[in-house]
Amino acid sequence: MSISKYKVFMNVVKYGSLTKAAEALGYTQSGVSHIINSLEEEFGFLLIRRGRSGIRLTKNGEQIIKTVREILKWNEHLEQEVAAIHGIETGTVHIGTFTSVSVHWLPGIIKSFQQDYPGIDIHLAEGDYREIEEWILNGDIDCGFLSLPARGKIETIPLHQDQMHILLPLDHPLSSKQVISLSEIKGEPFIMPRKGGDDDINRVFQRAAIKPEAKFIAGDDYAIMAMVEMGLGISILPELVLRGQQRNIHIKKMDEPIFRTLGIAVSSMKNVSPATQKFLTYVQNFLLS
Repeated sequence: MSISKYKVFMNVVKYGSLTKAAEALGYTQSGVSHIINSLEEEFGFLLIRRGRSGIRLTKNGEQIIKTVREILKWNEHLEQEVAAIHGIETGTVHIGTFTSVSVHWLPGIIKSFQQDYPGIDIHLAEGDYREIEEWILNGDIDCGFLSLPARGKIETIPLHQDQMHILLPLDHPLSSKQVISLSEIKGEPFIMPRKGGDDDINRVFQRAAIKPEAKFIAGDDYAIMAMVEMGLGISILPELVLRGQQRNIHIKKMDEPIFRTLGIAVSSMKNVSPATQKFLTYVQNFLLS
């Protein structure tokens, strides 16, 4: 069975469309359809069902997709190892990330990494913590940045302690204070990140045994800052997110400092590809040196 057919199949699943997969691969739509039909004939069962809203996996397709993904991953490992034997650094690293890391860390890391390893491609996927963990566990990405501890059974490398701060509107009664205790904001209207990105704030309140009065849920960190600026509530965000922000808000330290631990995670350190191992080492040297 052909590795190239597996790649086509995974792209069809990724894009949810034969046409979009064909565009991404540089094939014709009929060519992709023919490859899927050929693979289904080899397996002896249907892999996908076509509909007006796109394609969806059959039960048999769902059953084999993880194995197909593993075959492609180990094929990538093999290609990288063969290239390394010939003195060539090559491969692709799929990385899960979230906004503050994408903005403040990755541009510098990727620029330097690709200067040293021009043959290694970097593909980024942005999501929240839980999405990134799921992508790692499913094999959709090779590694991902997270706030630790992780929920799933994955291996992690701690990278940075990021202090949490309280955000207040300019006219808030507590705005004259230099530091604020969590007990002072108990009962305040609070702006939470959407589920999946709220782990850091939940840990803060759990530590203080306080339940936040969540008045609004915002889609991302920068929306939270904008809502605080408009006086819709208060919030808590980490220092990395607040770096360089120019909103008209007060940023206050807590009387007892609390930090989130940022790290990078993989499903198994033992089984990472050569290219991914180089990236992990590079990230550690870049941030910890």
